[in-house]
Order: sequence, then structure tokens, then C-alpha cells
Amino acid sequence: MDGRKDVLGLWAGSGGEGAKFWMSVPVDLKNRGVRDVFFLVCDGLKGLPEVVEQVWPAAIVQTCIIHLIRNSFRLTSRKYTDALKRDLKAMYEAPNATAAEAALQELDDRWSTQYPALVRLWRNAWTEFVPFLDYDVEIRKMICSTNAIESLNARYRRAVRARGHFPTEQAALKCLYLVTRSLDPTGTGRARWTMRWKPVPNAFAITFGDRWPDAETY
Repeated sequence: MDGRKDVLGLWAGSGGEGAKFWMSVPVDLKNRGVRDVFFLVCDGLKGLPEVVEQVWPAAIVQTCIIHLIRNSFRLTSRKYTDALKRDLKAMYEAPNATAAEAALQELDDRWSTQYPALVRLWRNAWTEFVPFLDYDVEIRKMICSTNAIESLNARYRRAVRARGHFPTEQAALKCLYLVTRSLDPTGTGRARWTMRWKPVPNAFAITFGDRWPDAETY
């Protein structure tokens, strides 16, 4: 609750993880003391949202907004970047789901003939996009992206490439563990993140007052 970012575990998969594998992850976390989860922010991990909802029924599954935006620009010509930015912003900065749906229809009307894949991208992600719009701007900032885990994964990939080969799965996990331990040796990153976190507890305490510990103190 103090704004620290923590890596709660490392699990080795086979590359084709399904519901059975993903079920073991939240069950492990719950058995170790994670009693509640407000949001699960993920992209394209088949089976994970369903098992998280089984383990923590109140958890809200949210897609990564930054990924949606990046993928939108990959599907369109650069000469339309400014116009597309305005149309996308009307959706992800909408005050509520109704306004966002109106903006989506405008996106459809304007771009579906030229870029049907763009409109399909947003419609396919819509169910896991709209929960984002129900919350205060401070909460939106926290859940709009999976950039934190992507940054960590990039460090893992660099470490794995540098070593090239591991004799056992345990050796690979040990390498990743050491990378995790070396992420912020001076504590500067943690201090910076904690400062960014300060406005957030008020928003969470109001929105999740029945689940947020000591909500009455915020």
C-alpha cells in the first residue's frame, strides 16, 4: 500500500501456456498471502483472465491501453498520425463508456474503409478496454500500461542472451532472480515511484473503500 513495485514470483513455462498453467500462478500467490487483486492488466495471455477471475472474483481485467495505441499506429500510414491521435484520444480520455462508444463509432465511420483492421483491433479489445473508463484519472494512470513488466522482461532477455545457454531450468530461474535483485540497487527508482504513487491511495480508498485497508484514514 506504500507504492512499492514488487516482483512476486518467477514461473517457468513451456511457451504454450494455457489455463492449467495460469491457474497455478494465482493459486500460488493466494496461498502465499495475496488476498485481493483490484486489477489485472495483461495482453494476449490466453486463459489468464479467466483463472484470475476464479481465484479473485472481484478482480477487474484490463487490457494495456498503450499497446492498443501502439498497435493502432502500426496498422496505419504515418501521414495520418496526427488525425489518428485525435481520434484515439477521444476514446481513451473519454469521461465514460458511453462517450467512448460514440468516439469508437466516429473512428469506424472515418477509418473503416481505409483501415478495417484498425477498427477491428479496437472492437475486439473493447470488453477489456472499457473498465478503464470507470475510474478516476489517478487510477487510470496506474492501470493504462504494462510498461513496467515489459521493461523487466527486456532486462531478462538481455541477461539470457548474454549467457546463451543454461544447463537446467533452475539455473535459468536463478539468473532471472539475480537480475530482479539488481533492478534498483540504490533505491532511486523506488523513491521516484513512491512519489508518483502518493495521489493514488485517495482514489483507491474512495473507489474500493470496502476492500482498501484502513480506507477511513485517507
